Amino acid sequence: MPNNAFKIASKLYFSQKGEHRSSRPAVRVALAGMIVGVAVMILTVCIVVGFKQTITDKVAGFGAHIQVVSFDNNNTYDLHPITVSDSLLNQLASYNHVVSAAPFITKPGMIKTDSAFQGIVLKGTDFWTFFAQNIVEGVIPSQPQEVLLSRMTANRLQLHLNDDILCYFVDDTDVRARRFTIVGLYDTGFAQADELFVLSPLETARRLQRWEYNTYSGVEILIDDIAKLEDVADEIYFATVNHFDEHGYNTYYVQTLVQLNPAIFGWLELLDMNVIVIIILMLLVAGFNIVSGLIILILDGVQLIGTLKALGADNSFVRRIFLTQAAMLIGKGVLWGNIIGLAIAAVQYFGHLIPLEATTYYVDNVPVSFAWSWLIVLNVLTIGVSLLILLLPSMIISKISPAKVMHFE
Repeated sequence: MPNNAFKIASKLYFSQKGEHRSSRPAVRVALAGMIVGVAVMILTVCIVVGFKQTITDKVAGFGAHIQVVSFDNNNTYDLHPITVSDSLLNQLASYNHVVSAAPFITKPGMIKTDSAFQGIVLKGTDFWTFFAQNIVEGVIPSQPQEVLLSRMTANRLQLHLNDDILCYFVDDTDVRARRFTIVGLYDTGFAQADELFVLSPLETARRLQRWEYNTYSGVEILIDDIAKLEDVADEIYFATVNHFDEHGYNTYYVQTLVQLNPAIFGWLELLDMNVIVIIILMLLVAGFNIVSGLIILILDGVQLIGTLKALGADNSFVRRIFLTQAAMLIGKGVLWGNIIGLAIAAVQYFGHLIPLEATTYYVDNVPVSFAWSWLIVLNVLTIGVSLLILLLPSMIISKISPAKVMHFE
C-alpha cells in the first residue's frame, strides 16, 4: 500500500494535464513563497557567519585571540612590561589549537607633520602574516627605522610611501622624538584599528622602550578554532596564574579578544538574535505557503478522495498520497531556494557587489561565508518543520465523505 500511495502521488504531481491543471497557478504561488523563504534563510546565515568570521579575524589580526600580559596592566596600550622566557613561549605554542605564540610591544605616541598631527600606537612585532595579507603598497618593515602605516592615516596626514615621519613618545616627564620611514601601507578595512596602529619590527619598539632582551608588553596567541577560545584561554590561565616572571616582579594575566573588545562582540551577539528571528519568521512563511499548497491540492482532489474511499482506501492511505505530493513540493522549494540563495551568495563572495560603510560596519562590503554545517542543519530543519506543519491540515481528508462527494458530483 505505501508503494501504491507513492505511485499515485507521483502520477498526480508530475501530471501535466487533467483535472489538476486548474490548481497549478495557486500551487506555484505557494511554491514561490517557500523558495523565497529558503533563499532568504540561506543568505541570512551566509552573511551573518561571514560578518562574524571577517570581523573576528580582523580583531584577532590586530590583537590575537588571546593575550598574556602583566597582571598590573592598566587597560591601555602602555602596558607594564613582563619578562617572557623562550621556554614559556614554547610552552604557550604547544597547547592544542594554538597556531602561534609571538611577543609584542606597544607604545602610545603621536605623529606630527607640518600641518596636522594624530595619536597612534606603535606596535612592535615579528609576526606579519595578517598585515602581509592586507598590505596595499610597499613592503613589510625589516630595518630599525622602518614602519608600516595604514592608508587611512597616510591619506589623513597627506603622507606617502618612503616619506619620513616624526613621532613623539612620552615617558613620565621625558618626551622623545623618533624619525621613521614609511616603507609600506596597509588597509584592513577595519577603520577603528587602521587609524590607530603603526607597525614596526619588534626590536625597534624594544629600543624605544629601552627594555632588556626577553622583555615585552605581552604575548599574542592565535588559535585555529574560535569555538575553542574559552577552553584554550582557561588552559593557559591555569598554567600561568600566580606565576611570576623570571625576575619575580610581575605575575601573568590572560585575556581574550572578547574581553578586550566587548562592544564589538556584543554587537555580533545581537546579530545572532537577528538570525534566529529571521529564520523563525521565514520558517513560518514557508510553512504557511506549503500548508496553503496542500489545502489547494486537497480541495482540488476532492473527487479523487471520494473515489478512493469508495474503493475501500482508508484515511491514512489517502493522507499519505497528499502528504507525499506536499513533500515533493517541499523538496522542490528547498532545492530551488538553495540554488537561488547560494547563487546570490556566490556572486557577492566573488564580486563584492554590495558595499558597506567601513567606519560603521568594520568592512567595506557585505562579507559572505559558506557555513556548510549550518546550511545542512537549516535545510533539515526547514523540511522537518514543514512536514510537521502539514499533519494538521491533512486531517481534512478524514472529514470528506464519499457519499457527499458522489452526491455533489
